[in-house]
Amino acid sequence: MRLGFTTFGQLLRAVMVAVVTLSSAGASLHAQEKVAISITVQGHQFRPAEIRAPANTQLEIKVKNLDSAAMEFESVSLRVEKVIAPGSEGVVHVRALAPGRYEFFDDFHQQTRGALVVQ
Repeated sequence: MRLGFTTFGQLLRAVMVAVVTLSSAGASLHAQEKVAISITVQGHQFRPAEIRAPANTQLEIKVKNLDSAAMEFESVSLRVEKVIAPGSEGVVHVRALAPGRYEFFDDFHQQTRGALVVQ
């Protein structure tokens, strides 16, 4: 198969242009803004217990633990888990999601449950 390059330098330049072009395209995808959502945990309850987010958008869920015990924000459907110390805050990064309802819970206190509704 002949590519039409007469020198190795021409081939190398073409490859470098392709890499830069692909890198630029990838950078613009990664530059996509994230939606930030804040919730708290107090009295072993999520507040609010149901949060909403737009579909096909990366999310940042900021979880503030107001309880005196550690909690673990976990979700099988979101594929995330994060331990948050008492009186502190943690950030859970969630990939862009299709519309649907995604359950989450505190793995240390199973009765503490909530849901993310993606529309």
